[in-house]
Amino acid sequence: MCSVILLRRPDATWPLVVAGNRDEMKGRPWLPPARHWPDRPNVVAGLDELAGGSWMGLNDEGVVAVILNRFGTLGPEAGKRSRGELVLDALDHADAADAARSFADLDIRAYRPFNLVIADNRDAYLVVHRGANPRHRPEVSSIPTGVHMLTAFEMDDPQDPRTSFYRPLFEHAVPPTVDASDAKSFAWGGWPELMGSRIWEGTSDERGAMDFLLPSGFGTSSSSLLAVPRVERPDLNPIWHFAPGRPHAVDYAPVEL
Repeated sequence: MCSVILLRRPDATWPLVVAGNRDEMKGRPWLPPARHWPDRPNVVAGLDELAGGSWMGLNDEGVVAVILNRFGTLGPEAGKRSRGELVLDALDHADAADAARSFADLDIRAYRPFNLVIADNRDAYLVVHRGANPRHRPEVSSIPTGVHMLTAFEMDDPQDPRTSFYRPLFEHAVPPTVDASDAKSFAWGGWPELMGSRIWEGTSDERGAMDFLLPSGFGTSSSSLLAVPRVERPDLNPIWHFAPGRPHAVDYAPVEL
């Protein structure tokens, strides 16, 4: 169960901040974000070496895409396409609105259930495949401004122990400096510490923490912090910091964009 936190402030210098922890089986091979696809030279994304897709990516036009499995659907299924392909499909578009429209007619029967976030410096969308429905199409909706959290459940879902505990912490933490005038003065605030938090609430198990590892080998395998500048600031480039391991123990470092 991965986690994504979004901060949307449309009037800020950095109107979109996305933080994500990837949770996966320890033995599943992957490579950190880079330009892995010769046929998509404008895409920087993590590479799932098993299926060839990605869990999170950014294109040169400033579109961000992140895929999360829905609850109870971890891993591949015979006859289904990899959900990681959807990240790359989203990043084929020059803006988030166009990408979101392209998914409205997706035949969900080809995939296991998923949550897909598509965002840029103007818009943000959630594409959800909850399971079989008569139309065989996903639900596409806009993500409002503010701080939002998504895991394997619904967005900002109070029934998810991780979301109910951590979303208020992200809302009240020192925020990323979205009004910083340049990349050198940009800071992530209290978010990196929260991304590496191993605390969980009440009767939930380790999976209620942001950063965890179960005896089965399933747990947090990497973490990302990404900020996209506003369209009126062409002098600024996106910032992506990546931790190639559990974020409580591994430092974030800049991704070459």
